[in-house]
This record gives sequence, C-alpha cells and structure tokens, in this order.
Amino acid sequence: MAACPKSAWPAVKAMLHSVYDQPDAVSVHAQYDKLLDSVAAKLPDVHDHLDAARADVLAFTTFPRDLWRQIWSNNPNERLNREIRRRTDVVGIFPDRGSLTRLVGAVLAEQHDEWAEGRRYLGLDLLHRARLSAIPGDVEEVSTDPFQALTA
Repeated sequence: MAACPKSAWPAVKAMLHSVYDQPDAVSVHAQYDKLLDSVAAKLPDVHDHLDAARADVLAFTTFPRDLWRQIWSNNPNERLNREIRRRTDVVGIFPDRGSLTRLVGAVLAEQHDEWAEGRRYLGLDLLHRARLSAIPGDVEEVSTDPFQALTA
C-alpha cells in the first residue's frame, strides 16, 4: 500500500479483496485484470505496482481451491505474534537480551510442539493433494533398462 495514497486505500483494498472472493483461478485472473483497469487512470503508481506483483499476488491459484484460504491468510503468524507480545508484556522489563531470547524461544518451541502433535494449519492430506496437483510434471522418469543406472 506504499504506492497508494491513503485516501484511496479503502477502495483499492475492497477491489483487491474481490479478487480473492472469486470461485476459480480463471475468475481470479479476470477480476485482477478488472482491478488493474480500474486503477490505471486514477492511480498509475498503484497500477504499476500491482502489475509488477501479479505473479506473487496470484500465486495461490496454482494450488487446489481447498488450500486458498490458508495460503492467503497470515492468521497463524498473527496469532503467534500476539502470544509473544502477551508473554513479553507479562514480564515487562528484561534484564538482558538473552532472557528475551529465551522467552521467545520457549514460546516458539511450545508452538512447534503444538503443530507437531497434530494441530496443523495445513493438514498432511491437503498438502499431499496440493503436491500432486500443483506440480504435475515433477515426476522422475523411471527407466525400464536395468543396466542404465550401472553405467559410469
């Protein structure tokens, strides 16, 4: 939003959210084109910025629809940051940098344990399906010649 004037933020944000509300990848790309067309005349800097970031903004469309919400969301990061902020606020003042590092490290280790024990943001079955559909040509070719691997 650095390229966007503050007065235009609500409109651009609403248009950008309409891109994410589309049901399929083709509609997402079409809505993104409409967004670019609508800001081209009034906000050329925003148009250039969004056009340059197109591949990054729309990268989620290469994954299955089931994963889209988890990909665009940063809720786990925000939740973790809130927990770190809450724990550091309880302590208040740290005697040195090492004590802060230990506390934050303990929070991160606790979070890792929660995710390792089964409370995953992205389930393994969803990740497996995403791997199968996102990279269809990423399969090693298996040779039928048993002596091909033995050649030096």
